[in-house]
Amino acid sequence: MSTNTLTKETALRLSDFFNKSIDPISMAKTIRQVNYILALSLMRESETLKFDKISLENGFYWLNELAETLNPYLDAE
Repeated sequence: MSTNTLTKETALRLSDFFNKSIDPISMAKTIRQVNYILALSLMRESETLKFDKISLENGFYWLNELAETLNPYLDAE
């Protein structure tokens, strides 16, 4: 896990992205939908996804972490 902080430019670009393109809650929902489809595809042994399961597993984890950062869902009571 990396502990690097964002550069001012990166923080500005992220802020700009979420202010102009998509709100954090919608982005979190989209990430969760994509992760759901990826997980189903991996469980069903989709031929198109067999090539890089490790990379997809890592991506699944980090996308969930990002979704939780944008809109905590799993920690909600």
